[in-house]
Amino acid sequence: MNPGRGVTALAFLMLLAGGCGKEPPKVDAATGQKEALERAKQGAFGTQVKALEDAKAIGADLDRKAREAVEKAEQGK
Repeated sequence: MNPGRGVTALAFLMLLAGGCGKEPPKVDAATGQKEALERAKQGAFGTQVKALEDAKAIGADLDRKAREAVEKAEQGK
């Protein structure tokens, strides 16, 4: 047997054994996304992230106002 193969096989088995028994992450996906968003706000692109959130809020507000205006116009017929 080639000694290099034995070392390679041993290293491979150690890698496999190292991955066994690891606990799954304790944070669910939604919480992870919220935490990532908060970290992004503090990072290098914080201004852009905040601006994007503001734009989404403005868009939602405009949609709500447009729906209200349409409902009001339909009731006035």
